[in-house]
Amino acid sequence: MKGSWNSRSIIHITLPFLLFFIYNFTAVFTAPARHLCHPVQRDALLTFKNEFEIKKPCLDGIRPKTESWAINSDCCDWDGITCDTKSWEVIELDLSRSCLHGRLHSNSSLYKVKNLTTLDLSYNYFSGHISPSIGNFSHLTTLDLSKNYFSGWIPSSVGNLSHLTILDLSGNDFIGELPSFGSMNQMNLLSVEFNKLSGNFPHSLLNLEMLSDLYLSHNQFTGTLPSNMSSLYNLEYFEAWDNSFSGTLSSSLFTIPSLTYVDLRDNQLKGTLEFGNISSPSKLTSLVLGNNNFIGPIPKSVSKLVNLQDLDLSRLNTQGPVDFSVNHHLQMISQLYLSGCGITEFPELLRTQKKLTNLDISNNKIKGHVPGWLWTLPTLNFVDLSYNMFIGFERSTKLGLSMQYLVGSNNNFTGEIPSFICDMRSLITLDLSSNNLNGVIPHCMGNLKSNLSFLNLRQNRLSGDLPNNTFASLRSLDVGHNQLTGKLPRSLIHFSTLEVLNVESNRISDTFPVWLSSLKHLQILVLRSNEFHGPVHQASFPTLRIIDISDNHFNGTLPSNYFVNWSAMSSLKANEDRSKEKYMGDSFGYYHDSMVLTNKGIEMELVRILKIYTALDFSGNKLEGEIPRSIGALKELHVLNLSYNAFTHHIPSSMGNLTALESLDVSQNKLSGEIPQELGSLSYLSYMNFSHNQLVGLVPGGTQFRRQKCSSFEENSGLFGPALDEVCRDIHAPAPQQHEKSKPEEEKEEVVSWVAAAIGFGPGVVFGLTIGYILFSCKQEWFMNVFGRNERRSSTMLKAKSRFKTQAARRGQ
Repeated sequence: MKGSWNSRSIIHITLPFLLFFIYNFTAVFTAPARHLCHPVQRDALLTFKNEFEIKKPCLDGIRPKTESWAINSDCCDWDGITCDTKSWEVIELDLSRSCLHGRLHSNSSLYKVKNLTTLDLSYNYFSGHISPSIGNFSHLTTLDLSKNYFSGWIPSSVGNLSHLTILDLSGNDFIGELPSFGSMNQMNLLSVEFNKLSGNFPHSLLNLEMLSDLYLSHNQFTGTLPSNMSSLYNLEYFEAWDNSFSGTLSSSLFTIPSLTYVDLRDNQLKGTLEFGNISSPSKLTSLVLGNNNFIGPIPKSVSKLVNLQDLDLSRLNTQGPVDFSVNHHLQMISQLYLSGCGITEFPELLRTQKKLTNLDISNNKIKGHVPGWLWTLPTLNFVDLSYNMFIGFERSTKLGLSMQYLVGSNNNFTGEIPSFICDMRSLITLDLSSNNLNGVIPHCMGNLKSNLSFLNLRQNRLSGDLPNNTFASLRSLDVGHNQLTGKLPRSLIHFSTLEVLNVESNRISDTFPVWLSSLKHLQILVLRSNEFHGPVHQASFPTLRIIDISDNHFNGTLPSNYFVNWSAMSSLKANEDRSKEKYMGDSFGYYHDSMVLTNKGIEMELVRILKIYTALDFSGNKLEGEIPRSIGALKELHVLNLSYNAFTHHIPSSMGNLTALESLDVSQNKLSGEIPQELGSLSYLSYMNFSHNQLVGLVPGGTQFRRQKCSSFEENSGLFGPALDEVCRDIHAPAPQQHEKSKPEEEKEEVVSWVAAAIGFGPGVVFGLTIGYILFSCKQEWFMNVFGRNERRSSTMLKAKSRFKTQAARRGQ
């Protein structure tokens, strides 16, 4: 009885579970099979994949999406692929940041995947022209080809993509005029910035009634901006900086009720600023109009921009005293740029700007003292006072805690470095260069050791020893052109992040700091014009790009293998020449390192130092013996100066390996033998000087040798050859009386010859960039504005893209 009860209980308990199992087991095998992607599309995508190479290493270590693509798997499961849930057709292809490299040909299999709604090939290495076949993707809502190497004209067929809401072609090499976009009535975002586009403002854009984001910056557009910009009544973001737009700026732009962000800096706009009948309150938060040709006072209507956070009126020709009372209602300002506006007094209205973070009043005519209340503003973190006529700082008893960047260079500051600066413990950059500061560098600056990254005190009258503080975050230390004495502090060995050390033109007496070779990030070392002495001991400087130890008292010989481990001068790292950060300095563009360098026989100032620029200057010492053969390993070296030493023996033939060399100076030594014929094949070598040695034999016949001046070979005992005949006729013959020159005339000849060399050897890539330094120095604010705001601008655009994609996804649900 008891056993029977147990059997029945077991049946009652297990039967429901058995039925449940059978039901689900049947359901599995009777459920409709999941459709795979269409074989035609799968094959087309695999063919497309094989049209390109994967260029590694990828940015940020990202895994290329096409690596998951395999013929024996469902393409709807591949990375970067989205299929329609009903038809299982591929409708979205996102291969952004996939390291793909190659030309996108007009017969690419990509064009066989015709029902795409999204095509994103951004941040790759695609090149070539865009085929008119792109217009056959009639269902596209998003087309993103940004940050590639596409070139040529943008095909007119793009204008046929009437469903597009996002079109991003930025960061390529497109040329010519924009095609007509008049039929793209759904367009929300259009970006063609950072190309080489030209022509007038495309008036067809005024028909895009849904357009909210328009980015035209960094092209070659000309002509005037339309007077009826207000027809774009949904426009929120408008950027067209760094073009050649001219004429007046229509006030109708500012009547657009949704307008939030305007950036038109670095154009040729002119006339007076007028903001018209601004809707009240205006939504405008950023107004960036700096570096144009506007004239007249700051308009009173700017006071209606009550939500304004970012105002840039740099180089506004105010034509008289600036009335800042018009800005009384602007209490939301966080970034204010008034560089080069003719301001003569410190703007008192700043005292009430409690949200101010960035202040640039550089390149004005402000005299007197910097007011102490400035440092009490609670959120202020960036101040540029450079190129004014300040004479001192008022002491502040209360300091804000957020100050990070203080630039006060090129003023008339006198006295000692203010001690209250030592209390700005958040400082990242301190630049007080080119003033009349004296006294010692205060030891209290050690208070800044945790955050200070850039310290520039060059061209003052500072004296005493360098302090023995340790700065954990310091990347650049420049104290050149002062009156410092003593030795280099051994605490420098603990500056583990140091990239630049410049102590030129002081009175420092020490031996060669071989111990600095332990600094793994040191890229620039400048010891020139001091009292360093003794041998230049062998050391490994794998990251050093520029070393200048000229005009000291170094002596002794250099071992043959001296330069073996100087890796940074020997080769470039992968993609190093394509880095976004092209210049030595901070990543925001607020500060750039600079230095003086003797190049092509002339002492010049590099106001920007390219990260790929290399130079080695050992001139003006007492070095002797052979020039090390290992010098030939420095294949990325651009400038080599060994003049005014006592080197002997032959010029090493290994110098023929210096394929990037532009300037070579071995004059005023005791070199003998022949000039190596290998030097004749160095196509970038536009300046050379072999004078005042004991050289003999045939001068190499390369084109560059034939274009040197005769003084580059004079005072040698037996040089000859056709190349020499062209420039000197007979170097041994005494010069005729009428050709004898005084020293000033010779110096003038050198300058003229250097200019001629610059014209004659333009193909030298890095030489052109070096000249660029001088050109760029004339547009100092342009550099700060462009690079200082790119990160914020990119962030704005990324947010806009994200916003539109989210909206599109919601519409698709």
